[in-house]
Amino acid sequence: MITNELFAQGTVIREPVGTGSGYWVGCPGAFYDAAEDAWYLTYRIRRPRGVTPDRGGEVRIARSTDLVRWDDVVTIAKHQYDSASIERSCLHRGPDGLWRYFTSYVHPSDGRWCTTVLKAPTVAQLDPARREVIFTGPPLGLEGVKDPWILEVAGVYHLFLSIATPTPRTAEGSHATLDIFNTGECKSATGLAVSRDLDQWEWQGVVLAPEATGWDCYCRRLNSIVPLPADATGERYLAFYDGSASHLENYEEKCALAVSGDMRRWRSLSPLGPRFTSPHASTSLRYLDAKFARGKWHLFYEFARPDGAHDMRVITCSTAELAALVG
Repeated sequence: MITNELFAQGTVIREPVGTGSGYWVGCPGAFYDAAEDAWYLTYRIRRPRGVTPDRGGEVRIARSTDLVRWDDVVTIAKHQYDSASIERSCLHRGPDGLWRYFTSYVHPSDGRWCTTVLKAPTVAQLDPARREVIFTGPPLGLEGVKDPWILEVAGVYHLFLSIATPTPRTAEGSHATLDIFNTGECKSATGLAVSRDLDQWEWQGVVLAPEATGWDCYCRRLNSIVPLPADATGERYLAFYDGSASHLENYEEKCALAVSGDMRRWRSLSPLGPRFTSPHASTSLRYLDAKFARGKWHLFYEFARPDGAHDMRVITCSTAELAALVG
């Protein structure tokens, strides 16, 4: 069975650029390209507030053929979006052969998180100057939309997004800090959009939201999904999600599990506390991305170190080991 000890022994892919709290490298988004027999990994580099270039200063895309050596092939700095910060991204090659890079950043016009897409024939040709914003909060009745992650099932692409839902405390001034998720003036939930071509998206609404009480009553951010064998319960999908009790844990969430039969209604399997944590510092283990390739599951995640910084790691396991997570 996969345990916290195995996560602690995961292979480190990238180290943070500094030591101590506020230095992170992580929020991985993995994609295995069968045509190239290679992995691509999106990730973000972060520094503490006040340390230039501050917060989410840059994102990168790395490539590997062996899960050991990773070569950066794309680097995008936040000034290329005229933004205060960049967040999680994901990469997908569509049936038309084009690469699509979904990413999120603070939009300079209103200080709200938005989600955008870049398209190109090759990963190296992805150009932030040719971005197209596909989701912003206000048209959806939300305060922010970020952290995209994609799953394709039977020709339908499911785009899961971290969303800021309004509360009685939400006001226009909530965006003055350029990160409403860090104010306590919203709730952090998960929304869903679907598409058949990766270009035209239909908003489905909120699919996983915090409840009134509990260890995850502020944040429930779905990070990745594993299809399960059909059984009598009808719950055919397992999700890894990040949870926290308040915005004070906004940068130090922990990993939990949920199940669903249709990816639109999720039931937490971790009502009493997180399922997976780091043994160090804040105990944060977050942004877990589970991907299947070459007959194995590969779990990419961000992990708190003893000094309070976060590194990025991967572990590989069998289908049987992964299934034990819901035992």
